Amino acid sequence: MTKPLKPWVLSLLLVLLGWAGVALGSAMGSTGWEPWWQALHDPVSWQIVWDIRLPRSLGAWAGGALLGLAGALAQGLFRNPLADPYLLGSASGASLGVAIYLSLFGGSTLASGWWVRLGLTGAAFVGAVLAVLLTLVLARGVQHTLRLLLAGVIVGVVLGAVTSFLSLWRPEVWQGMQGFMLGSTGFIGWTACMLLCAVWVVCVALALTMARVLDALTLGENTALSLGVPLAPARMLLVGVMSLATGTAVAQMGLIAFVGLAAPHLVRAMVRATHGWSLLLSALAGGLLLLLADLLARGLIAPQEMPVGVLTAVLGGGYLLWRMSRMTSTGARA
Repeated sequence: MTKPLKPWVLSLLLVLLGWAGVALGSAMGSTGWEPWWQALHDPVSWQIVWDIRLPRSLGAWAGGALLGLAGALAQGLFRNPLADPYLLGSASGASLGVAIYLSLFGGSTLASGWWVRLGLTGAAFVGAVLAVLLTLVLARGVQHTLRLLLAGVIVGVVLGAVTSFLSLWRPEVWQGMQGFMLGSTGFIGWTACMLLCAVWVVCVALALTMARVLDALTLGENTALSLGVPLAPARMLLVGVMSLATGTAVAQMGLIAFVGLAAPHLVRAMVRATHGWSLLLSALAGGLLLLLADLLARGLIAPQEMPVGVLTAVLGGGYLLWRMSRMTSTGARA
């Protein structure tokens, strides 16, 4: 058995790899590898690097970091390693919001106009927030974790069915939603990048203040109550942070699968730490995972581009299957 890494060593490694990935993303375009330092002597090339590649790479890292943080919060709150950021219905709510917007105003999620992008982003975020609020209403608050979990599953299924019905009623909606459903970082500019980074800083700060609550919850709710943990306000804050992180990422990038689920598993496979470290490390790992997936999506079939959500689903699902088979074989040997 390999010796676990120190948390600070892993965090430093993830930060360095993240910066290396951003530098590599700034040098990778549709025509292949083009080092950004060579673009300093060409105003047109430098504008492409500064206005397109750099914000896209930074935004991909920040979006993945939000999903990784939200996944760690979900798994800690529900005490379930299979929990993911979309568990409370935010993904289905965002999809329905985009479908309603497209059915009313037309357009496509692949449109590049800033007004259309702003409307789609707002519709996705509002839909995600309203879906989480509906989950809280059905669960009658956050007092019962199991009820909250079941309410999130129900809301996700129902809103997904409504989105499918709307797509059947208005076929052009489904055509317009393809970019959103497959996930893409291709339209992240500096505004979206700064928004993702700012929300990440806020969510990390709030999550770290709740790390001890998650540590107490690992001992059971009764034990946490006996330790004086205010469970209802703590759950509400955790759900709020998780919803803000997920809604912001989904609104800017669409549905990106498995990043929020795989990042905490990857961290737990390499370190043993309390939630204070695991939350931060999961965010850094999620950012690196999505950034690497974005680089692969750009380079595998260049000059065309593969939807990054499809790639994360394949890679994340493959990693989790490998982890499951390894755990099964280890248990059989034991």
